[in-house]
Amino acid sequence: MIRLPEPDGTLTAYEPTQTPRVFTPDATPFRSRSVVAAAHVLGDPLAANEPFGPPVGPPPPQSLDWDATLAFRRHLWAHGYTVGEALDTAHRGMGLDWATSAELIRRTGAEARAVGGNVAAAIGTDQLDPFSPATLKDVTAAFEEQLEVVDGAGAQAIIMCSPQLAAVAQGPEDYAELYGNLLRQASRPAIVHWILPEWIPFHAGYFGHQDIDAAYDALIAIVKDNIDKVDGVKLAPLTVGRQAELRSRLPEGVRFYTSDTDAYPELLAGDGRTHSHGLSPVFDPVAPLAAEAFRALDAGDEARSRELLDSTLELNRHLFTGPLRSTMFFKTGLAFLAWLSGHADHFRMVWGEQGARSVPHLSTAYRLADTLGLFPDPELAERRVRAYLTTAGFEQ
Repeated sequence: MIRLPEPDGTLTAYEPTQTPRVFTPDATPFRSRSVVAAAHVLGDPLAANEPFGPPVGPPPPQSLDWDATLAFRRHLWAHGYTVGEALDTAHRGMGLDWATSAELIRRTGAEARAVGGNVAAAIGTDQLDPFSPATLKDVTAAFEEQLEVVDGAGAQAIIMCSPQLAAVAQGPEDYAELYGNLLRQASRPAIVHWILPEWIPFHAGYFGHQDIDAAYDALIAIVKDNIDKVDGVKLAPLTVGRQAELRSRLPEGVRFYTSDTDAYPELLAGDGRTHSHGLSPVFDPVAPLAAEAFRALDAGDEARSRELLDSTLELNRHLFTGPLRSTMFFKTGLAFLAWLSGHADHFRMVWGEQGARSVPHLSTAYRLADTLGLFPDPELAERRVRAYLTTAGFEQ
């Protein structure tokens, strides 16, 4: 029995699971859905990895635990996922600069070739100085530099929004030219990733329009002009109804990816006419269980697939809970559960983010994951959560 702390300061007795749930790894990619699992990274426990640098200027570079980071990617490949690399789940723009992200992409690409896995990696313009004016030529060169790294790693490109492009583009024509050139240069069909200004205000007016529907029409025009080089598009944040509406407007054969953390089973299941695909961190903590759901869908058992995906909702809703400034620390819960699962021998993160979520929050994450049977070795998970709670002042 473990005494788990609650947000109100009380302790709740919890009896851990004794028998692990048995998952059978299958590295074959899913057939019914394209699923890109955005993966977390682990910090080097011997490095500073602090968010605090000099009074002026960027924080110091962060160091990764490469062995643990790549081991988790092998875990995802073993269950059939495409690894989504160098996204915000991997601290991109939140501790990881472009130089470290490029090294991460190269190493993940090499590991993927060794085990036969698939990788989709983000490209953007984050090597540009955010405090210095950039030209359209600068933005184009930055995108192309990153695309060269991704192509060289054997990965599929995920074309992220660029705040610098939003600042210098004069209209839809500039977006069409830049994205068209990138897509034509890409060695594989790419995913166009669009974060709306509700989350990142610097993206206002992206694709040349303030109105989202007009901007989406401009995006669709880019897709149609480069139909053979576009795998799919992703927009966030959007309501469930809005996602269903927008995905129905895409040309046939172009996927609509969702990163929804609250209603993803419904979106992935679809409405009988269209359905979404997954490009999301929600698969990171529940990879074996969600993989069973996609295998069931591949086999035509839609009810079983939905049942399994629905069972993961409570845990993911908890991991991603809170206002935007809290939700951005979802990575803490992912790394914590991976440590409890034995995928790493420590719980250290870049920017010291292992302390970004409360003890009650992580305790609840443990309980929910244990209830789902997600820990391969429940006794190991129990020992580690006891040690964590003891160091936090909750003697067990």
